[in-house]
Amino acid sequence: MHEPILTAIGKELSVRSDRAGKTGEGVLDGSTFNTIEVDRLFDAVNCAGTIVGQATLYRSLTHPLSSIEAITAKQEALKELDSKADLRARIEVLVQHAAKYEEEFYRLLFGTFVGTFGNPRGKMETGSYGHATYRQGTKLMLDLVKGAQGLPTPESPYLRARLEALKAFGSTRSHALMEGPAYLTERAIRTKTEKWLLTPAIKFRPTLFKPRLIVALVIALGLFLYYAPALGISRHAMPALLVFLLPSFMLYGPIIGGFDRDSIIYPLRDGYRNSREVQQALEALGQIDELLSFHRYAEAFGSPTVLPTLIDVDQHAMILKAVRNPILGKGNADYVPNDINLNGTRITFITGPNGGGKTAFCKTIAQVQLLAQIGCYVPAEQAQVSVADRIFCQVPESNSLADREGRFGTELQRTKAIFFASSPRSLVILDELAEGTTYQEKLEISHTVLDGFYQVGNNTILVTHNHELAEQFQKRDVGLYRQAEFIHGSPTHRLVEGISRVSHADKVARRIGFAKEDIERHLVERGYGGESGASPEEGAKGQI
Repeated sequence: MHEPILTAIGKELSVRSDRAGKTGEGVLDGSTFNTIEVDRLFDAVNCAGTIVGQATLYRSLTHPLSSIEAITAKQEALKELDSKADLRARIEVLVQHAAKYEEEFYRLLFGTFVGTFGNPRGKMETGSYGHATYRQGTKLMLDLVKGAQGLPTPESPYLRARLEALKAFGSTRSHALMEGPAYLTERAIRTKTEKWLLTPAIKFRPTLFKPRLIVALVIALGLFLYYAPALGISRHAMPALLVFLLPSFMLYGPIIGGFDRDSIIYPLRDGYRNSREVQQALEALGQIDELLSFHRYAEAFGSPTVLPTLIDVDQHAMILKAVRNPILGKGNADYVPNDINLNGTRITFITGPNGGGKTAFCKTIAQVQLLAQIGCYVPAEQAQVSVADRIFCQVPESNSLADREGRFGTELQRTKAIFFASSPRSLVILDELAEGTTYQEKLEISHTVLDGFYQVGNNTILVTHNHELAEQFQKRDVGLYRQAEFIHGSPTHRLVEGISRVSHADKVARRIGFAKEDIERHLVERGYGGESGASPEEGAKGQI
């Protein structure tokens, strides 16, 4: 269960408060979340206008849906917004208006009002008693109800339910208190309908200007001055008395403001903060804004996007035509698209020299799967995707000094966790396997691990330079084989059929200035290795 969206936003107005769970607990785990760069994906997709909309989108990416029905419902809502420009425009106005007052509402719920003589520190402290913040903050919720009531009823159940949640807030006690008047009685704060006619109460107005109180004070002062002689105060002493009394009027603000803040505003805001109805209304606003963000992302991408067709199958399946990376392809007309068909393949080998785009393509696969499972558009001309119960992505990791298993053990522990948590409906991406051991052991262990994933029946994609491993499976007529295409030594960033047996390690070393000749030149320039140019081993022997 997620914590309420309002609590998740919290005092710092954070939209990135959610965290992925442990391996096997949800669709994404923490390691995969970082590996496929979900934070960057959020930045690319995030076109939400409200804080709660952004927090909702981030939560969706952190905890994607695993129900085909739930994803389909969001897709249907997006289709309706796309086909009904007038409805979309009116909903956008509602959301834009909410964005004006949203931050003040959070300041009301989580802020501190330090008063006239206080010293505000931080974004959530205000040098006031909270009256203005209360008026503007509650206006968010009041206007949401009015705006939703003025909209036509959508056809899609998902969108209709969110608008109904906004309208339903209008019949709640919290709405009645926000709309006012609210009454402070001896026992509690009451709405107008809750207060009995003859019950003594203070009527709350969110302002320091209290007309009745001011009139009462003026009358009291007048009566005092009128009857002062009867009290033994001479008229000659009146000016001195007034000079003495005037400074006391400066205490009006702190006394009245402090009373309103501590006795009414703080108790009211605590009730709003814990109100289930307020939470539901804000969540509905966030989910509506998330849909608008998806629509804006698709419009701003600059290349074809599509709502993927969801395939209801027992084993993971995916067909993508002209797919681009959701982050790197945004606004990049030169980005090279690729096709992939993972239906029934189980094992896919992607080989090729460094710099050909293998890892970027695998991240594209995982990111597209993730976008599909939050109901978003994906950057492709055509897309068919099944719903994955798990999305895993493993890359080589550096072991810590405290890790007794070393690099090999660290990576094998991660692979083990993925293997035991995966099912036929999972998508598993592995960037090399069994690093940190001998070549022969790596080949044997990698073959065993991949064969295990093949038996599970999920879609496993391996990025590898180990063409011998790919060839072993190819001889068994098992798997799909794609290689990064190079023409005249330069990458085209296309994946073509086949297994690459080419290595560009020497070219990479030359490009970064660490090839054989660079090392030899450094040794000569520094005078290492002896005058005769002896090898390091021979030089060491000469010093013994």
